[in-house]
Amino acid sequence: MSRADLWHPMCMTYDINDLLDVANEMADAARATILPYFRSAQLVTDNKLASGFDPVTQADRAAEQAMRAVLAKRRPDDAVLGEEFGMTSGRSGLTWVLDPIDGTRGFVAGTPTWGVLIAVGPDSGPILGVIDQPYIGERFIGAAKTAHLTGPHGAGPIRTRSTQSLTDAILFTTFPEVGEPGDRAGFEAVARHVKLVRYGMDCYAYALVAAGQIDLVIEAGLNNYDIQAPIALIEAAGGIVTNWEGGPVHQGGRALAAANPTIHREALDILKAAQ
Repeated sequence: MSRADLWHPMCMTYDINDLLDVANEMADAARATILPYFRSAQLVTDNKLASGFDPVTQADRAAEQAMRAVLAKRRPDDAVLGEEFGMTSGRSGLTWVLDPIDGTRGFVAGTPTWGVLIAVGPDSGPILGVIDQPYIGERFIGAAKTAHLTGPHGAGPIRTRSTQSLTDAILFTTFPEVGEPGDRAGFEAVARHVKLVRYGMDCYAYALVAAGQIDLVIEAGLNNYDIQAPIALIEAAGGIVTNWEGGPVHQGGRALAAANPTIHREALDILKAAQ
């Protein structure tokens, strides 16, 4: 990406190139920390829930600590919000939002669909997003209206698809249940119109939207650390991410990620009608 300054609504400027450097250093640190645990017989998994299964592993905790260590050195004035260790206040006006392993269920099961999520921005939303898949060796990063992929096939810019009709669209979600029963009804209403529906991809589905492989992701019950990196990445690649009412979703909730405004509007109209 070219060097540029990013304008902040509160009349501050940030060096996006510096933020990109820091984000890549954090992603490198998370990769090095996580990979020895993946598909390892020594992986220890704890359950966050008294009823049900919401796993967390030592890899989740160690990766977030590794990323926080980079920030403590490189960006000590920034705030940090991580899934495993909560909020650390800052004074720069920027907050890094971290999910060290998005898709821990997939991680525990040995599927390479989990990823490291890194986002940064002011309270109004993320300005930079990273989805990193350490095992495959793919890193998707977006900021300042430019998105880029580095992976086994090399490196280069990525853009979302130009699909103009749901009948030609590919739709993903993580779980078949998609939140509450009402949420499920909305998802199914859209799913009836598309060409192909797939499940179980966690954050990797959002990366595929940015890379121009699929058209839509519809999910519910998200936290801010689940969605901020995908928002910044997909928007930088030319797509759009909102809640199911068409408003901001960077604080979590029900998300609709689309490759372009046309396919987004078609899916959004159906979601609204189904509620």
